[in-house]
Amino acid sequence: MQEKAPGEPRGARNGPRTILDETGIRRTLMRIAHEILERTEDPGLLYLVAIPNGGVPLAREIARNLRQIAGIDVAVGILDTTLYRDDLTTTAERPLLRLTEMPSAVDGRIVILVDDVVKTGRTIRAAMDALMDFGRPQVVQVVGLVDRGHRELPIKLDYVGKNVPTSPNENLRLRGDAGELRGRLELVLEPSDAADSDDSSRSARKGGGA
Repeated sequence: MQEKAPGEPRGARNGPRTILDETGIRRTLMRIAHEILERTEDPGLLYLVAIPNGGVPLAREIARNLRQIAGIDVAVGILDTTLYRDDLTTTAERPLLRLTEMPSAVDGRIVILVDDVVKTGRTIRAAMDALMDFGRPQVVQVVGLVDRGHRELPIKLDYVGKNVPTSPNENLRLRGDAGELRGRLELVLEPSDAADSDDSSRSARKGGGA
């Protein structure tokens, strides 16, 4: 039996590997919550906007952390980016629309987009375009639980949970032990038969981040 090298994530070297388990994700999001408060002069203006699907549980956890640390209730919105993506005309598939739930306008707010895996930057760019339909924010920042590189657009993350260098033929996926994004969460690195630059956990069919 081949031994696991020191520091190597759990799982087979050529199979799925756990990059962040539930404890690691919670610790990472607590750190990010502290960083957000340290960099925000007026936390009352914060507005967390999750990019589905993976960004939703992450944004809600950050909001709980902010409430625990500073006693503030931060609005959490969900923003579907599907119709704002720049690859709609290159696919014959009918796009799968997801939930959009924005409790209030974003005018004058400090909006923080929350995503699970960031790769090319195209999903973040689409989210920024979609966001402008809900008002004019004071500033827009980005949280990424994982930055896997392979940027195609000059998108910079303001808050990064973990940098994970990957090859194009690997996928990073946020998943739960009680079904898709339910129960205890973990971030898993999986080999893929083909390079994939589409969303990670935003679709059950694909993985990798965009």
